[in-house]
Amino acid sequence: MLRATAPSTVPNSQFLRKKTKTTLVGVSSKSDKSNMTITTVAEKYGLSPDTLRYYERIGLIPPVQRNKAGNRDYSQTDCNRVEFVKCMRSAGIPVESLIEYVRLFLMGAETREARKTILQEQRELLAARIAELQKTLDGLDIKIANFDARIGEVEEKLHVKETR
Repeated sequence: MLRATAPSTVPNSQFLRKKTKTTLVGVSSKSDKSNMTITTVAEKYGLSPDTLRYYERIGLIPPVQRNKAGNRDYSQTDCNRVEFVKCMRSAGIPVESLIEYVRLFLMGAETREARKTILQEQRELLAARIAELQKTLDGLDIKIANFDARIGEVEEKLHVKETR
């Protein structure tokens, strides 16, 4: 079985503030044309603006460019990053593992194997959770399939006792 512990490294905040041409998905956010406000992005992905700020603060997404008024100006690349993080979080991947993945990504191609290992480990954990949920679902299906017959027997016994 693969290692199931979350990475213990926390990204260096100076490192995360560093501007980079490489992104998690696509090209640099400077070249994207259709930018969105934090409110628009939050609504689009079903997150709160506070969650988006938190993701940026802890390094799940690199710093988002600001417009002249100082407001976050999300590019399509930034949205792709948000979508990636939301997908991974929906799968139950811990924040710590995602922070490590993003940190490694920003370090470049030499970290591909380490990133792949993180994804493989998280996939294995997710598959185990799905198998456990499937057992629960199977149990519920049996209970539902037998519900009418079983409840009928119990109600019949109770009904007989009440008439005595």
